[in-house]
Amino acid sequence: MSQNPDKPHSSEEKLSGLEDGQEESLDNLDQSIRKRIRQSAPGSHRDDTPKSSPPRPVSIEELMETAKGVTNMALAHEIVVNGDFQIKPAELPEHSLEKKVRDIVHKAFWDCLEAQLKEDPPTYDHAIKLLGEIKENLLSFLLPGHTRLRSQITEVLDLDLIKQEAENGALDISKLVEFVIGMMGTLCAPARDEEIKKLKDINEIVPLFRAIFSVLDLMKMDMANFAVSSIRPKLMQQSAEYERKKFQEFLEKQPNSLDLVTRWLQEAADDLAKLRCKMLPPHCSGDGATGGASALCSTAVQNQAYLKLLKWDHVNRPFPETVLMDQTRFQEIQLELEQLLLTGTVLLVTFSAAGSALVDMPGFAEKIKTIVKVLLTGMHLPSFNLQESLATIGEKVCAEVNSCLSQHGFAPFSAERETGLKGQIQAAANPDNTVCKLIDSRIEKFLENYLASSHQKSLPAIPGGLGPIQRELEEIAVKYVRLVNYNKMVFSPYYDAVLGKILTKGESQLAGKSEES
Repeated sequence: MSQNPDKPHSSEEKLSGLEDGQEESLDNLDQSIRKRIRQSAPGSHRDDTPKSSPPRPVSIEELMETAKGVTNMALAHEIVVNGDFQIKPAELPEHSLEKKVRDIVHKAFWDCLEAQLKEDPPTYDHAIKLLGEIKENLLSFLLPGHTRLRSQITEVLDLDLIKQEAENGALDISKLVEFVIGMMGTLCAPARDEEIKKLKDINEIVPLFRAIFSVLDLMKMDMANFAVSSIRPKLMQQSAEYERKKFQEFLEKQPNSLDLVTRWLQEAADDLAKLRCKMLPPHCSGDGATGGASALCSTAVQNQAYLKLLKWDHVNRPFPETVLMDQTRFQEIQLELEQLLLTGTVLLVTFSAAGSALVDMPGFAEKIKTIVKVLLTGMHLPSFNLQESLATIGEKVCAEVNSCLSQHGFAPFSAERETGLKGQIQAAANPDNTVCKLIDSRIEKFLENYLASSHQKSLPAIPGGLGPIQRELEEIAVKYVRLVNYNKMVFSPYYDAVLGKILTKGESQLAGKSEES
């Protein structure tokens, strides 16, 4: 695939050029980032966070520049974190006003072109403008070394000559279009060969022009994705510094942009201090509690904070600024863990009810996991009825249990045991269910241990009861820890600065209490 020879060479300039050239394709990303900035801005929500000095007034130009910087940072982050990232054409909703307006304008344009070509003699004003746009597009696909192709395009699509031919009634537009299709076939990616072949089967000139521009749009998309793949290796080396730099620029223009991070880390420190105090022996009430709380370290608080993201209320609470670009990824992991929690609960109560007969039975656990996964699809939608789904799961699981027991020469469940198992499965809908809370705490402990040992090659041991979901849990853990480690690499200086104040303040308060006692 060809690359635009005029592309800037630095990583930041490449990103800016790529964004400018693909403005429509990245529109959703841009709107999302700007919306999140507004949501996270001070004053956009009730906040009892410690306040910094009031933000200075900024101009519209500064705000626009800041928004563009954040968008560039988000684009760089997406390219690095998402190995499957591709720029795709924006698709407007089927019945949206924007789509209706676009379709009306496009139809009016093509109707006007058709009317001009049907005049006697034909008028080629619109057609010549289109040929000029096609020429610019073809030239943009060339590399600096494509001298011969550049000469061919410039010579055949000489607009001054084409205008003279049109004025003298000597213009053969079909011949020019044939040249254009041939050149597109030379420059396009192999994946577009089928579209090029279809162009050759179109005989009407106006539908042909429309189809040509449609294929050119696809070729531009291919070129943009080629640029992304070219940028990625260099971005991988410089991404942390680049994101930190862009965030610092944003922070300088919006000084309150760490308020949510401060609150998030403060809560994590408080949670960890309370947890450690609970773990102290009962006789260690005064000085012991002080000692437990003062032993907090920055890394432990950060890990606790990242674990809190897996229980986040995304509807009612803004996400911390430094993890904002990964909110969707953290939310996806959170949803996967919630489904895995129910899967683990169903498996645990099923194996407990069936005894040792089914524990080592090959393929049984996978069948149960498939049943649960299918019936919990869409469990996070407002219309989903968890109680009904768990009731259905209970029926399916009991049927599968009886089938497997019969196949291996065991007596099937009695009606009483079936009722008991179905009741235990349906009880998983209750957040305070003992088995659910047990599985949840062990999943959290595994993730906590993995975060603490993330620099080691081997995964920590799987806690008891999680064996049947080990593979799924490890896959989620790897994805989660990779995301956390990259975020730490980018934003650790900010976390260290914020936590330095939080932990120092906490130690001072504890020291004061110790002196009073």
